[in-house]
Amino acid sequence: MELKGEIRNIIFRSEETGYTVLDLKCEDATFTVVGTMPPVSEGQNLRVEGDFRTRSMYGRQFTAEKAYVSSPSGLDGIVKFLGSGLIKGMGPVTARAIVDYHGVNALEAMKYPIEIAKVKGISLRRATEFCLGFSKLEKMQSAVMFLQKLDITVNLALKIYRVYGDATEERVRKNPYSLVDDVDGIGFQTADRIAGELGIAGDSDYRICAAITYTLKEASVRSGHNFLPENELVPAVVTLLRSDSDETERRVRDNIEDMVMLGDLVRYDTGECVAVLTKQSFNIERSIARRLIRLQAEAADFRVDTDYEVARFEEEAGFKLHPNQVEAVRAAVENGLQIVTGGPGTGKTTIVKCMIHLFRNLGQRVALCAPTGRAAKRLSAATGEEAKTIHRLLDLDWKDGGGRFAYNNDRKLPLDAVIVDEVSMVDEYVFNALLSALDRGSRLVLVGDKDQLASVGAGNVLSDLIKCGKFPVSELTQIYRQSEDSKIVLNAHRINRGEMPELDNKSRDFFFEEREDAESIARTASDLVTRRLPAFLKVPPMEIQVLCPMKRGSAGTVNLNRILQEKLNPPSREKREARQGDTLFREGDKVMQTQNNYQQEWVQVSGNTVEKGTGVFNGDIGVIERIDPQIMQFSVRFDDDKVAVYQYSDIEQLALAYAVTIHKSQGCEFDAVVVALDANYMLQTRNLLYTAVTRAKKLVVIVGAKKTVAKMIRNNETARRYSLLLNLIEEECRGEVF
Repeated sequence: MELKGEIRNIIFRSEETGYTVLDLKCEDATFTVVGTMPPVSEGQNLRVEGDFRTRSMYGRQFTAEKAYVSSPSGLDGIVKFLGSGLIKGMGPVTARAIVDYHGVNALEAMKYPIEIAKVKGISLRRATEFCLGFSKLEKMQSAVMFLQKLDITVNLALKIYRVYGDATEERVRKNPYSLVDDVDGIGFQTADRIAGELGIAGDSDYRICAAITYTLKEASVRSGHNFLPENELVPAVVTLLRSDSDETERRVRDNIEDMVMLGDLVRYDTGECVAVLTKQSFNIERSIARRLIRLQAEAADFRVDTDYEVARFEEEAGFKLHPNQVEAVRAAVENGLQIVTGGPGTGKTTIVKCMIHLFRNLGQRVALCAPTGRAAKRLSAATGEEAKTIHRLLDLDWKDGGGRFAYNNDRKLPLDAVIVDEVSMVDEYVFNALLSALDRGSRLVLVGDKDQLASVGAGNVLSDLIKCGKFPVSELTQIYRQSEDSKIVLNAHRINRGEMPELDNKSRDFFFEEREDAESIARTASDLVTRRLPAFLKVPPMEIQVLCPMKRGSAGTVNLNRILQEKLNPPSREKREARQGDTLFREGDKVMQTQNNYQQEWVQVSGNTVEKGTGVFNGDIGVIERIDPQIMQFSVRFDDDKVAVYQYSDIEQLALAYAVTIHKSQGCEFDAVVVALDANYMLQTRNLLYTAVTRAKKLVVIVGAKKTVAKMIRNNETARRYSLLLNLIEEECRGEVF
C-alpha cells in the first residue's frame, strides 16, 4: 500500500537510527506514519510504502517499509524545509529571508553560496556553510533512495551511508561486494542480490574475491577457525558461487593467488596443509606468538623466598596448600607467563588468592580479570578482590566512529602482574589486545579449565599454549571442593575421565530424569524450572538456567524458550512487546547478548555513583526492563546492573535466555542448571556434557536417556580448530619471525 502527501508535523525523530513518527497530509486526510526514514522535514513531499497497523497504545498508524522524499514545491513548504533544523545554523527567520529573496528558485540557489550571500544579513562564510549542509542533506536523501530501489531497507541504507557517506552510490555501483567487509549485517547473499540488480556479471572478480573473504570470515565466526586449508577453501567458495565447474575452480584459485600477491590474504605451509587466511588474522596470531615469547624472556627477575611467603598465606588463611598448588604459585612468581589449569574444585581460586598475596608483598601492582562480566563478578566474589572484564581493564573507548582500547601498544597498563580467569573463553583478538597492553617485564597468569569448550570467537588460545610446550603449565588434579552428599564436582571429574556419572539420585545436588523422546524431555525441563525446583531450592524460576546442546528441535533452545516464556512471563496488557523475526520479546523477559557490541552504551548506578561506559559482550545475560514502541527503544538490565538502551534495529543482537546452548553458557555459573539432552543432536561429545555440568554451582538435573549420556562420554573427539599459533610460536622460538 502507498501513501503520498506533504509532511505537516514531525512528532518524533531519532537521528541515530532514523526512526521517525510524523503526520502526513494526503489530500483530504492526515495520517500518522511511523518507520525508519532518511532525514525529513515539515513541508517536504513524502511517498511511503507499507501498511496500516493498529497498536493498543497509539491506535491506527501507517508503518512505512520504504520512504521516498522529494523537495517541497510551495513557498511555505520551502520555508519549513529550510528552517527545519536539518541544515546546521539555519532557522525559520533565515529560511524566510532566503525564500523572500529567491522565491520558488530558493532550493536551486542553495547550490551556490554566492547567491545565498546576496540575501541581506548572510555573509559569504555563513552562506558557504548553509550550502554545504544543504548539499550533504541532498546527497544523503539521494543515497538512501538509490539504495531503496535496490530493495534495501531504510534502516540498512542509513547504515551503509554512515560507512560510505557521500560516496555511497559510487561505491555500491562499482563494487557492491565491498558491503560484505564494510557494513555489519550484510552477508554475501545480500551483496550478491544487489550486484544482480546492478547488472554485475556472475563471473566478476569482485564477486569471487568477496566469496573468498566471506567464506574465511564465516569459518571464523561459526567454527572458530583462523584459517582454512586451501583444498577446503576452494570447494567451499565454488559452492557459494553456485557454479560447479572446472573454470570456476580455476578462477577461484587465480583470485586467491592475486589476493595473496596484493597482501589481502596470506598463504602458509603448515607441513600438513597449505593454509589460507586473511592478513588481519595472520597478523594477530603472529603478534600473539611474538609477545608471548618476549613476555617469557623479559620477565623481571627478583629474589623471593616463596616457601616463606606461602607459609604466611597459609597461616592467614587457616589451611595448607597442596605441593602441586605451591609449585604453581612458585612458577607464577618466577616466570613471565604461567598457565594454571584444572577442573572444578581443584583449588584454582585458592592459589589465585595466594598469588595476589605474594605479588603484593613483593610490591607488585596486580589486577584480576576475566572474559565476561559474569566470570569477573564470580571471581570478585570468590577472591574478595576487584575483578574486571578484560575489555574494561583495557578501558574500551568508542568515539569518532571507531572503538579502541585506551591501554594498548602505545599506552601500557600500569601493572606488574595480570591474572586472567576462565581463559578458555578468550578469543585471539582479545588475547592479543591484552598482550599488547602489558609492559616489558610484566607477568601474566592464565587460569582455566583445558577440558571445557573452546572460545566462541576464533582461536583456541589455552589449548594451543599448553600444547606448544614452551611455557610452564601447572595442572591441578587434587579435588578439594566436595562433601559426602555432593556429586556435582565428583561427577564432573568422572565425566572428564570417561566414566559414567552416578545417576542414582542419592545426592542433594545431582539428579537424573530418564526421558527418551524430545517432547517429554522438553515437558520435564519446563516442569522442573517452573514448579519443582523453585519449591525445592526456594529460588525464583528465573534463577534456574536450562542448557541445551542445540537450538532446533522440541528439546532445543528455540522451543524451550517459547514454552518457558509463556509460563514465566505470559502476555499482559501491562507488558509491552517487540518482535524480531519469529521471536517475540516482552518486558520482563530473560535475554542474552549474542554478539560483541563495543559501541553499545551503558549506565551503572551504585548508590550515589553513576558510571557510564561502552561495550556489551557475547554471553551477557539480563532482563528487558522497558520497551517503548513509540520511539522504538528498549532497555536491558544485565546481571552486573549495567543498563543498556537499544534501538529496535539492534534487537537481533539479543536472544531469549530462559534456555541457552551449552556453547553460549561458557564462563557462566548458575545456582541451578537443567540440562536437556536430546538424543538427536549430532555432535554429542564428552566436553559438551562436561561443560554443561560444570556450569552448576548448587544443583544440576540432567534430563534425557542414559544411553545418550553414555554416548557423549564415549565420544572424546573435539572439533578441530584451524590455527597457526603453534607454528608461529615455534618459528618465534627459532628466531624465524621478525
